[in-house]
Amino acid sequence: MGTSGFAYPAWSPRFYPPGLRADGLLSHYASVLPACELNNTFYQQPSESKVRAWLAATPDDFRFAVKAQRGGSMRLLANNPAGSMDWLTGPYRRFGERLGAILFRVPAEVARNDDRLRSLLEAWPRDLPIAIEAQHPSWAVDETFRVVTAAGAAWVATETPEDENPPSIHRTGPFLYLRLRRHDYASAEIAAWAARLEPFLASGTDAFVFFRHDPVGRAPELARELAEAVGASGPG
Repeated sequence: MGTSGFAYPAWSPRFYPPGLRADGLLSHYASVLPACELNNTFYQQPSESKVRAWLAATPDDFRFAVKAQRGGSMRLLANNPAGSMDWLTGPYRRFGERLGAILFRVPAEVARNDDRLRSLLEAWPRDLPIAIEAQHPSWAVDETFRVVTAAGAAWVATETPEDENPPSIHRTGPFLYLRLRRHDYASAEIAAWAARLEPFLASGTDAFVFFRHDPVGRAPELARELAEAVGASGPG
């Protein structure tokens, strides 16, 4: 359980202690939550020094979910994936065993194309865990789920503020990946998500669940509440 990003000084004093320096934010975050979905990797590839700093600031059991860089991701999906695969995935290997998942986002303007997705997943390195978030509703069909399942990838369930009902959970890979993007959740809603997750967790399936960034620090509270509701172990 965690949040989308951590580098938010405005989360002080609600989450971060007053006066905490920028280079101390991740260490404090990791003392409370066991995982983080990195935002800035979506805009640029992480440097070796940046990855070393992130690893040094967190304990050995902390896990990073890395958003795949958007330009490289779209080149892989639109063209021959082999051409850009090493460029895209190479920096993520620096995380080693601390890499929980690579979040591969297919934007809402890209409609379903199972052949392109299959080509991408067939070329994807099998030792790198990948989670597919396809935002256009045309992707949410059994045929696509079979493509993702065959590749051993995780299908991302994303809940947005516009959704009238919670999204379906499809277990297509070795772990679940949920993005809870509403601006806030009542305790009853957290309990409902915990109840939905419980059968998967009881069967031994791991789950990455990340709450949306907010202006004041509510997101880490929600992540902590859900972790406690499912009895998840972690920092703090």
